[in-house]
Amino acid sequence: MSATLTPTRESRSPKPILSGRRSGAEHYTVVVFVLLPLLALIAAVPFAWGWGLGWVDVGIATGFYVVSALGVTVGYHRYFTHGSFKAKRWLRIALAVAGSLASQGSVIAWVADHRRHHAFSDREGDPHSPWLFGTSPVAIARGFWHSHMGWLFERDKTNAERFAPDLLADKDLQLVDKLFIPMTVLTLGLPGVIGGLITMSWWGVVSAIFWAGIVRVGFLHHITWSVNSICHMIGDRPFASRDRAANFWPLAILSMGESWHNSHHADPTSARHGVMRGQLDISARVIWLFEKFGWAWAVRWPRPERLAAKLVA
Repeated sequence: MSATLTPTRESRSPKPILSGRRSGAEHYTVVVFVLLPLLALIAAVPFAWGWGLGWVDVGIATGFYVVSALGVTVGYHRYFTHGSFKAKRWLRIALAVAGSLASQGSVIAWVADHRRHHAFSDREGDPHSPWLFGTSPVAIARGFWHSHMGWLFERDKTNAERFAPDLLADKDLQLVDKLFIPMTVLTLGLPGVIGGLITMSWWGVVSAIFWAGIVRVGFLHHITWSVNSICHMIGDRPFASRDRAANFWPLAILSMGESWHNSHHADPTSARHGVMRGQLDISARVIWLFEKFGWAWAVRWPRPERLAAKLVA
């Protein structure tokens, strides 16, 4: 039986928002892991044009993308951050590992940042709101950069004791959290091993590391960051929420349903974000499968009366 993961209410904790600043080594490591995938994405087009992109690389990249993306959306976000369902211990660990393979930060740090985001959404204290600098064209441009990736270059650390004490108390998650760097090496290197074994060549190793490792991580980074930036700037807002979160349908599939962001902010603990007709939510379908297999229970599915009450007239 797994421990219950209950998001901490901001108002119940007197602890400070921040817990200090990253050390120089920590900060420059973050900078490298933010910029390296971005540079790989920039290099991808001429690389593909000159050398070609094989189906082996596409297949490996797709597999790792799905696993790591769902690790973030189902694991880091809907389960660990918001407690949208309860899960068996092995599934809880698997979700933490899968989320770590996205190289977006360790599970405890990610959850602390995201709970802080919800506690202060689009207000002072939100780590990545695009509306912190005003509404002039320059301020909006600055806000987009800040919300998309600029905030990652800041050295302030969200206080996990305030925003994620339940995760800090979980020994399994403490271990997964400490293994974040080795798992980052794994998520970049394992595709190369698989590519090499399939093609039986060193070129297969190099090609898979580049496409299914670095480029895949970089692409997923920008999909996730787009939810922080684009989905707080443009899109539909059918439900009332206290911030400017919006539904942006073009990102629905690649984000595994996370871009139904207005629906999520209107009902944060719901296991399904795509609540209206035609809104595809792959993450919710995965949670539904977990429930059917008996691996998850107490799933917080959206209630029609709650949605009706929040619907903007």
